[in-house]
Amino acid sequence: MSRIETQSSYFQRRRILAAALGATGLSAWPFSPAIADNGDIVIGGAQPITGVFAFAGVGLNQGLGDYCEWRNSKGGIAGRKLRYIGEDSGYKMDQAMNIFKKIMGAHQAPLFYGDSTGWAKAVSKEVSQLGSTLTSSPSFSSDLADPKNVPYYFMAGPTYTAMGEILLEYISRSARGATKPAVALVYSDTEFGRDPIAGIKARAQALQLPIVQEIVTKPGAVDISSEVAKLRRAKPDFVIFHGYVLAPIPEFIKQMRESGMNATPMGTIWSMDKTTVEAMGATAQGWMGVMPYRYSYETKDAPMMQTIKDFVAKTRPSMSYTPLFYTHTWLVGMIFSEVIERCLKAGKPLTGVNMKAALESIINWDTGGITGLPVSLKDHHIASGRVYAYDSASKLMEPASGWITTA
Repeated sequence: MSRIETQSSYFQRRRILAAALGATGLSAWPFSPAIADNGDIVIGGAQPITGVFAFAGVGLNQGLGDYCEWRNSKGGIAGRKLRYIGEDSGYKMDQAMNIFKKIMGAHQAPLFYGDSTGWAKAVSKEVSQLGSTLTSSPSFSSDLADPKNVPYYFMAGPTYTAMGEILLEYISRSARGATKPAVALVYSDTEFGRDPIAGIKARAQALQLPIVQEIVTKPGAVDISSEVAKLRRAKPDFVIFHGYVLAPIPEFIKQMRESGMNATPMGTIWSMDKTTVEAMGATAQGWMGVMPYRYSYETKDAPMMQTIKDFVAKTRPSMSYTPLFYTHTWLVGMIFSEVIERCLKAGKPLTGVNMKAALESIINWDTGGITGLPVSLKDHHIASGRVYAYDSASKLMEPASGWITTA
């Protein structure tokens, strides 16, 4: 069986059912406690394999599919196989929702990985009402880490707010003398960009770190000369960028340096993959940011990172570097499996309530070194990370701090 199961022929036979489901809400579906086809445990996926986020979606899709293949080679979960059914959402909401409906209608999958914050929020109400599926996605939106209001969603990393708090904790610890470092915030005028700003400002106040400038821009290539002038006048020691993947960060850094500023630029997870940082060119030197996972080349004292490295070398020999997107969904697969295993060992059916309880029972859990600290998922996110800095000599992201927790 291929890593990604195609479903065109299956759904051609089920076109009448699919049409009916497309005309109804999710709550009209005939759900029961999930027992997947032939005893397999199905993980559904709507991944952005093409489109604007294909650079991430390909790795996200590979990581989850490869984890299932690796886990099955070890006997699966209590003798049951994982079956990953992933399709391309193109990062389009209607397409992602249709994939979700299709896979759920056919397989009653107890586990599903979506493509975005928008998808996770759009589907959360129906998933809560159905109480049959545990979900995750690449979103670390702060309001999704809510066991009460979004009970069947978790994130395999810290919230965007927690990422900002980790950066601030690093900045606070770097202070020398009585004067606290000054911080500026630069973020995109998007839901993603605005998400953690209130929490970051609150944590900065608690740490007595002054926020001396706050700048909002559109994402992408935009004219930022007036914004750089504002930063120069504010004289921050650190500038935290959030809500971007790449542009306009390199242009900000370039113009900041040309204007004589020596502030340290910092970012959050989706600006921290090594290939993304390398795309910054000369401006990458001195770039810092928060990562919830080790990089794929950090295998010392991290047996699961070594396992990933070995598996990729064997099955994907052309992949010279394993991106953080791949590591992220491999960890999602590990968490999915841990939840299922705990339910099966307790003799409990795979319902939403039981899977949520199993998820929240994950405390002081060893990820095999993917994360630097043991994991707790009682609050549906992983509240730890480490600050890294780019080294142009080694062309690697190198640790600049120990592991920091916000819990």
